[in-house]
Amino acid sequence: MSQNVQSAEAKKPSAASELVEIIKTIVYALLIALFLRIIFFQPFTIPSASMEPNLYQGDYIIVSKFSYGYSRHSIPLSPPIFHGRIFERVPHRGDIVVFKLPSDGHTDYIKRVIGLPGDRIQMKQGLLYVNGEQIQRDPMSPVDTDTGYGIRQVARFQERLKDGKTYDTQDFGPDGDLDNTDVYVVPQGYYFMMGDNRDNSSDSRVPPAAGGVGYVPAENLVGKAQIILLSWKADASIFKPWTWILDARPSRFFKLLK
Repeated sequence: MSQNVQSAEAKKPSAASELVEIIKTIVYALLIALFLRIIFFQPFTIPSASMEPNLYQGDYIIVSKFSYGYSRHSIPLSPPIFHGRIFERVPHRGDIVVFKLPSDGHTDYIKRVIGLPGDRIQMKQGLLYVNGEQIQRDPMSPVDTDTGYGIRQVARFQERLKDGKTYDTQDFGPDGDLDNTDVYVVPQGYYFMMGDNRDNSSDSRVPPAAGGVGYVPAENLVGKAQIILLSWKADASIFKPWTWILDARPSRFFKLLK
């Protein structure tokens, strides 16, 4: 009987072996999370108003990484282990896309795909033209919004692409700095991105030398924005627990993006 007791006691794991098992479990969990983050989905928080009225500062979105295939930017820190894209699928005009800023290759931006390779893009008096044809724009009710310099009324429109896809845009007027532009001819292998908040978006209409986006290489695409998972007002803080409820925007929870 005593031999059995001694044998059982000998099989008890030591504190060191238990610690090793805990570490292994954590490592396995992190590797699985990293795999899912690289291959399938990645969360992002919207930092600015450039995509209003569709995305607001404080929206917490989910981006599908597999929508356009994979590049080195699909991997955290964008290691230069290969160039180009594998399993590449081209985005559609009107997709909301997260991409790496071409000028530094690291900063995440989110805009809407407006120009495909070979397209000619131009703004005239606040109206969008693609390949010489004006994109249909139907007026919506204006709204009051905080521009950062006070509350002002802004116009809203619904744009309709030739394939029938629609989305809302926001406009301060037809005489903004980016409302009348030259014709942009999108190079092969690049895309032209614009914010839905047309007069408050530094996008492909602004060259990198002026602090803008310029044309976006296909390699820089990270993924397609699919859903607003959660949303909080800009004043919410992780260090102020009461704001988690008071500044939540539940009407935006689980909202599909178009």
